[in-house]
Amino acid sequence: MTQDRIDKILAQWRQEAPDLEASSLEVVGRILRLARLIEKHREAVLADFDLNLWSFDMLATLRRQGSPYRLKPTELYGLLMLSSGAMTNRIDRLEKEGLVTRLRDPEDRRGIRVQLTSQGMELVDAVMPVLFEQENRLLAALSQSETQTLVGLLRQFLITLDSENLA
Repeated sequence: MTQDRIDKILAQWRQEAPDLEASSLEVVGRILRLARLIEKHREAVLADFDLNLWSFDMLATLRRQGSPYRLKPTELYGLLMLSSGAMTNRIDRLEKEGLVTRLRDPEDRRGIRVQLTSQGMELVDAVMPVLFEQENRLLAALSQSETQTLVGLLRQFLITLDSENLA
């Protein structure tokens, strides 16, 4: 069987600290490594569109809300798990680029809503097919059955961690 980096790290720990129970690294280490590799791949795809991970996440979050593609900043930072300060900074930057706009909240005179502009919509709609095609290509190494098994296991693990309020 071919070994990956995690196998080599585990072998080193078994050598250096044989009493250490490091078996969780078999799963957690691989998930962390996969996350880094996929994130790096996604960054490369997004760079072709002059986007980065955070800007794409924000635009895609607004896009998937459906028409009129707008949310309150508090809804946005809740969905993106950001602080309000970070959200304000990001909204400012995307607004300056013409990808989002701030509108008065019709239900709260003091509030605003962040809305995807037509330029932002065009950009997200151009990125999504390319990104999904590239990510589907990454998964092509797995059979459909393997992919479904992986999806089920990852879902189960996420539900367990979410229920423990780790996020």
